[in-house]
Amino acid sequence: MPVRKIPKNYLSVTGIFSSAKNGKSLGYESLLERDLMILLEFDDTVERFEEQPVKIPVVINGKKVKPYTPDILIHYLLSSSNKTPRPVLGEVKVIDDLEKNEAKYAARFEAATVYADEHGWEWRKFTENDIRTDYLVNLKFLREYHNAEPDAALLNEVISYLQNSRGSVTLESLLLGLCQNDERQLHVVPAIWHLLVTKRIVANLNKPLDMQTKLSLSQE
Repeated sequence: MPVRKIPKNYLSVTGIFSSAKNGKSLGYESLLERDLMILLEFDDTVERFEEQPVKIPVVINGKKVKPYTPDILIHYLLSSSNKTPRPVLGEVKVIDDLEKNEAKYAARFEAATVYADEHGWEWRKFTENDIRTDYLVNLKFLREYHNAEPDAALLNEVISYLQNSRGSVTLESLLLGLCQNDERQLHVVPAIWHLLVTKRIVANLNKPLDMQTKLSLSQE
């Protein structure tokens, strides 16, 4: 439950992010925050995440000032080594803002570091360098295919082709093997994207998707 209501802001884009992982919608105060939520939603190591999670007391020159509310708190699942990573309390800011307002943020971030340590958490700043990658571009494209499930027969055709291939194949090879014409591709391609975003097939999403992207069946 957020400790602070996100106000309307005419200097940045605010909105609501619908999260299946959290079973509810979460508010964001910038498009960069929304983009981080997209990454967290797709991350299998993340159990859940909270927006505007805590209010942290801040003292400057011996006087209490307005409490600081970080942007997000991320909780992780038990790892394969039977260890659960510490939750991460985070702030989402563009690098230019952090550099220009370093002095303004110093006391808040120092208080957040101490608060996180006291609660057994980690404190972290997320910038566009962490968030806006080829991986994010791919996820933003693929998430549009998540809920639009194609015909089951098409999905099975793609899966069967990959099973018979006994390894990875390029997107180009897959389409050549399954499609006799461009009209057929219009039906098969959405099926491929749906299988990819639902993790029934896998690819290296850290590189831009193209016809040479290698696809294979998920091992899970």
